[in-house]
Amino acid sequence: MFNSQAPKADDLPSSAQLVKSTVIAAAAAAVILVTIVLPSEYAIDPTGVGSALGLTAMGEIKTQLAEEAEMDRVKATQPATATPVPQQGSSLLNTIIREFGISSAHAQEMRQDEMSVTLQPGEGAEIKLMMLKGATANYAWTANGGNVNFDTHGDGGGQNISYEKGRGVAEDSGVLTAAFDGNHGWFWRNRTTAPVTLTLKTDGAYSDIKQMM
Repeated sequence: MFNSQAPKADDLPSSAQLVKSTVIAAAAAAVILVTIVLPSEYAIDPTGVGSALGLTAMGEIKTQLAEEAEMDRVKATQPATATPVPQQGSSLLNTIIREFGISSAHAQEMRQDEMSVTLQPGEGAEIKLMMLKGATANYAWTANGGNVNFDTHGDGGGQNISYEKGRGVAEDSGVLTAAFDGNHGWFWRNRTTAPVTLTLKTDGAYSDIKQMM
């Protein structure tokens, strides 16, 4: 075995020498940090040495790439939002229904109309409103001094409904609510011996009003 010989006290550095070496190492590290590390990693160049050596440009690229990576990370954590795709040929009514989530009955056009028809003795006439299910329309009709038989009813899509019937009535008014999509309205017949002019006033949610033939 070999026994190592302990160093002599004169061979060991003194405290002053240790402090001096520490200061020199710290100063060298600071110089390296300011002139090389900061410019090349963070594009910070307080001395201008980094620009001269081309290190600042390298740091700018690294900083930009880091910012872009962070933006991509933030986008990836955010929930994706679906972009609505407009349907070709969709009407304004369908657009309103789709965007605001309201029922088609409430989105239907609001309008106001007045129609008159003269019924000879024994003659009948029918006027219908084109309505969607759930839509409502106010109405008032008068036989102008005469009396008629009437039937308030609806039909469409293979469905039929009778809302109200009457005999020998001079006038009527109320609210008509469509039970389904289709034509909803009135049929009158003049059972008197004289002509009767019948006038109908309506306002509400319907797309058209027409006298049925």
